[in-house]
Amino acid sequence: MDAKEISLVENEVKPVVDLLNDYLANYHIHYQKLRGCHWNVKGQNFFTLHVKFEELYTNAQETIDEIAERVLTLGKPPHSRFADYINESVIKEINTIGLQDLAMVDAILDDMALLIQLERDIMEASEKAGDDGTNDMVNKFMQYKEKNTWMLRSFAGKK
Repeated sequence: MDAKEISLVENEVKPVVDLLNDYLANYHIHYQKLRGCHWNVKGQNFFTLHVKFEELYTNAQETIDEIAERVLTLGKPPHSRFADYINESVIKEINTIGLQDLAMVDAILDDMALLIQLERDIMEASEKAGDDGTNDMVNKFMQYKEKNTWMLRSFAGKK
């Protein structure tokens, strides 16, 4: 299959696919960071953050699947090797063992800010390509992260 099967122009949708694969790589690193935070959080905020990190990584896992399926819908293969994720991701791995609970929140907030910027870039490219499906999907993901950014910043006592 290629993009013309869903009434899109192949060369116009290529930048969207490239951005989606970069987004997929970043999401995988973010997902694993969330898992590490969930497993390793300690302290007075344990019960609150343990549950919140699980909610976020469950959502990230579903988002990863939707991103990969959208790449396939556009007629291309999604990245599926950890080597690609690590090499292409702007988001970097961290060691969550022994990391303070609020430092974990800060790390997740940093990831979300980067993901939101990637989402805005994808939405701009998908709008140019007339790819409303990708635009709608990514907008939904962005809204979820924007809301959770507000919540985590409030939790951490940030403006």
